[in-house]
Amino acid sequence: QGSQKRSNSTPENPRPKRTLSSRSPYALFSPNSFSPSVTPSPKYSGRSGRGEVVASFGSVRGPAWSGRGGCGCTPKLFGSPEENLTKSYKFMFQKALDIREALSWRIEELGDALKSHHRLEDFAPLLLPAQEPVTVLGQVGCDSNGKLNAKSVVLEGDRARSPGGQIPLDLSELREYSLFPGQIVALEGTNSTGKRVVVTKLYEV
Repeated sequence: QGSQKRSNSTPENPRPKRTLSSRSPYALFSPNSFSPSVTPSPKYSGRSGRGEVVASFGSVRGPAWSGRGGCGCTPKLFGSPEENLTKSYKFMFQKALDIREALSWRIEELGDALKSHHRLEDFAPLLLPAQEPVTVLGQVGCDSNGKLNAKSVVLEGDRARSPGGQIPLDLSELREYSLFPGQIVALEGTNSTGKRVVVTKLYEV
């Protein structure tokens, strides 16, 4: 009596998969019991019949819908007229100036929320050297094409106090933080040279 050696499975000689017994309760709920029998699809280059339905599940086909209200209903635009689209619009084809205006408005709006929530003083210019701790406002960015990390974080200032200026951030003084590109934050730190802000406190919405 010798133990039978288990055959190896190779791409040329694959080992057949174990099939479920017909008496097993798992066979009743296997994909084979629910999947409709269809002809295996040919290669992509040889396919034809674009849009043709090859398999369906259930007996209801071509459902129809009809309203119960009266006829002659006219839809009304919701919101202010300047926010509604009344003509064809190309998605993601906004002008660069419009995008900049939207981002500037977003920084100002969230900056006011941060100021009132944390009871902060007025924000200081981002690129102005300061020996004492100051509070600045801006949008988190990355100085490289890779992922955001502790060495690549920059802060882009608002248009009113820091016209589009960017400055690297030193986060070594923070015990913990969580940042992502595009995040609007207010932070407290020192900027002795005007070229890097050493962050000591972070304010988030």
